[in-house]
Amino acid sequence: MNVIFIEPSFPGYQKQFVRGLAEAGATVIGVGERPKDWLDDDTKNWLSHYEQVGSVVDDGALEKAVRFIQSRTWVDRLEATIEAHIVPAAVVRERCGIPGTSVRTAWLCRDKPSMKEVLRQAGIPCAQSTGADDANEVRTFASQVGYPLIIKPRDAAGASGTAKVDNDQELEAALASIRFDRGASVAVEEFIEGHEGFYDTVSIDGRVALEFISHYYPNVLEAMRTRWISPVFITTNRIDQAPGYDEVKSMGRRVLPELGIGTSATHMEWFFGPKGLKFSEIGCRPPGVGAWDLYCAANEIDLYREWAMAICYGRVVSQPSRGFSAGIVALRPDRDGTIAGYEGLDEIRRMFGEWFIDFHLPSAGTATQPVEAGYMANAWIRMRHPDFDTLREMLTQVGEIVQVRAV
Repeated sequence: MNVIFIEPSFPGYQKQFVRGLAEAGATVIGVGERPKDWLDDDTKNWLSHYEQVGSVVDDGALEKAVRFIQSRTWVDRLEATIEAHIVPAAVVRERCGIPGTSVRTAWLCRDKPSMKEVLRQAGIPCAQSTGADDANEVRTFASQVGYPLIIKPRDAAGASGTAKVDNDQELEAALASIRFDRGASVAVEEFIEGHEGFYDTVSIDGRVALEFISHYYPNVLEAMRTRWISPVFITTNRIDQAPGYDEVKSMGRRVLPELGIGTSATHMEWFFGPKGLKFSEIGCRPPGVGAWDLYCAANEIDLYREWAMAICYGRVVSQPSRGFSAGIVALRPDRDGTIAGYEGLDEIRRMFGEWFIDFHLPSAGTATQPVEAGYMANAWIRMRHPDFDTLREMLTQVGEIVQVRAV
């Protein structure tokens, strides 16, 4: 089995997909933007060959590299796991006759209004939404649906570029920042009140082989906008026990065939509130910010290798233990600048050290990253515990006790 893997070294956890493929017995060929000399020794050892391109999102450059590889050997699969890489990979896959996620499916998983229209037609509950290419289309939608609304790029991932508007004044301020005159297009949707979580799978031929459910505290939009919050997300080990999760699992299993998702990792966001369970969006890719590492630690499973087995052989060999819940708490610097030090670390090590998975505490003098850069942008601690509620309380206490000082 010969597998081309796009961008094997960045972000850092990308190498784990390469490892999984190699350990599953695949011959792995890398295509990436960095010089081969920049790859670490492990990644070099797992790859049989590496092609450098100027940009992996340039489908012409990517196709040229893939066709060169095909001229030397048979290619069974072409895989990408980063949101921005999914559509270019699908385009090249179809041009070069390689099985995998289609262009239609990849496009639907990137274009949020089109995605939701397909799913609404299938009877899957979604927020009211539309795509807009000019300001008047947004204003018309606002007058029909009312506030609050969410405005974001049509192909946004997570909360990137997302704005919540509560009235006409805020709408006009948001519209003023969008360059419709330069071809910008946005997704506009009804704001859904409620708790936010995500449902992730490894699916084979459109059927779920492995599944996980996680919770955000607080919801992502608030977490990525508010410095004093130390946000948490936790994967639960109650997924097969608590009946409330059955509806989430059922929705996710319905979404896959409607969008044509076959053998792939998936990442689906959902809301549950006064209007019931609502689909938010799905990507035919794994989640980011190290979520799979939490699934591995919580379930005593090598999910990267199981994904590789699904990709290469259409099967998985292990099932999650559900032995633990696992989560991450993001620790924000108290201001932008450079890290000066930490307070409270010794205390939380005494309290919870046995439950730590790992942590990242940038050294003094390290430049801070903005709050909106995400859960792993600055300091973070990952933990696990057999009881979900206990773990949530522990992570909350860590966020309250540990202070990251910056100057």
